[in-house]
Amino acid sequence: MRDPVKLFRPFLCLVLALATTLPALAGKPPHDLPAWTRVPDAVTHHSMMLDGKRLNYTARAGTIVERDSNHEPLTTMFYTAYTLDGANPNTRPVTFLYNGGPGSSTIWLRMGSWGPIRTAIAPNGGITRPAPYHLVSNPYTLLDTTDLVFVDMPASGFGRIWPGANAKKVFGTDNDIKMFAQFIERYLRKFNRWNSPKFLYGESYGTPRTAMLVNYLQRNAVSINGIVLQSSILNYGLAAPNIYGGACTDDWQYVFDMATEAATAWYYHAVPGASSNLNAYMNGVKAFALGKYRAALAQGAQLPPAQYDEIVAKLHHYLAIPERYIRDSNLRIPAQRYIAEFRRARGKTEGIYDSRYQLYTLDRAEEQPSLEASDASIDSAFFMTSNEYLEHDLKYRTPLMYRMGAYSQIQKVAPWNFKHDGSLPLNTAPDLASAMTYNPHLRVFSANGYFDSVTPWLATVYTLDHLNLAPALQKHITYGFYPSGHMIYLNVQALGALHQALESWYHMVLARR
Repeated sequence: MRDPVKLFRPFLCLVLALATTLPALAGKPPHDLPAWTRVPDAVTHHSMMLDGKRLNYTARAGTIVERDSNHEPLTTMFYTAYTLDGANPNTRPVTFLYNGGPGSSTIWLRMGSWGPIRTAIAPNGGITRPAPYHLVSNPYTLLDTTDLVFVDMPASGFGRIWPGANAKKVFGTDNDIKMFAQFIERYLRKFNRWNSPKFLYGESYGTPRTAMLVNYLQRNAVSINGIVLQSSILNYGLAAPNIYGGACTDDWQYVFDMATEAATAWYYHAVPGASSNLNAYMNGVKAFALGKYRAALAQGAQLPPAQYDEIVAKLHHYLAIPERYIRDSNLRIPAQRYIAEFRRARGKTEGIYDSRYQLYTLDRAEEQPSLEASDASIDSAFFMTSNEYLEHDLKYRTPLMYRMGAYSQIQKVAPWNFKHDGSLPLNTAPDLASAMTYNPHLRVFSANGYFDSVTPWLATVYTLDHLNLAPALQKHITYGFYPSGHMIYLNVQALGALHQALESWYHMVLARR
């Protein structure tokens, strides 16, 4: 087997040597390049009160150029970094955060989660009113614990594919890891953060990215202290078997979806006699889903009629949908069909990403929602406040428009290549297991929203419980479950609880140095 560290070192040396070289030196001369290639970083200084203490910090908004193996510019990646003033870089942690997609910018984490400011939205799953929107100081920022670097993937945000570059070298699962790894290495060098404790924080597709990225970095001599996986989908073969266009050939998808569907019914008080303690209630749901429900589905056509009727009654109780619908679905109810059915009689539909959000339906007979309720609440608020914040507060001035995602650019090149090391379906659980074994000090925090049907919480638990780790390493995984959806931080109550858990987790990880 080839040694990946030895193979990578010559490339790493060239990367470091070229890290401060002007991008224009490769390819076209400076005067032939578009103006956006010459936009300087914006550096501003700020102050905030947090828990009675004043935090002075520096914000930097800018781009870092990524290059190919011939040292030619490939793309720029936009980022915003918040660093605490006066901190010792040898002891001060730095966390790299990113959303997923693949194709999404990191506008959601930047404007909604752990930075010093956040966008105010309607509470309790309400639809946020149109402008004027408001930015508020964030009492749940993690800046008191770690420096924060929010990274937009290539061609999103204010990042762009370099003029004349081959975008096929940028997009796709394995190329994406190379781009993010190079970004992190260049950032560490540019700001002398080599010896800082390092953390990765990925949301949604950012979680398989993190599993692959931590493994890639550590095999190339960049060890990581801890990773946060929020709303995970590590094994697409289990949690999203239809993403490659094929039909689901296994029943695990329905088992995982059922747990989130039960949480949705609980949230709307549709389950008679349900416990008011959501965590306790979900433990009972988990036992049924992984036990009698999974066993019943596994029997297929051989399931005895009496047992079939028993499962129908249980699903009717947990999911609060008609028994006739459950029988017509042969006990198997995908999340999108459940969302369409659950409040069909009332002319409403819930969000797939966060079922706390509701919209009226245009078509009561639809098989799956045609509109995403959570998008209706937050998209405009996040986009408008982000543009105002980056330009007027952080002083980043560019002729470019901010891209919430790189989806159209990806489609111009080719559909995203989900192959990892040449294989499908995408399964990054082995990468995570390898990273945790290679670095037995690595700690993992898994954050999950109960009302998220895109990355069901039970699929994450099942995947992480089947990493085949040594028992001592399995204990290095910490779980958090919250009354929210895909973007856990959209529920302020959940944001506060997750903040408290992360603060404790960071302190635990750092104390082990």
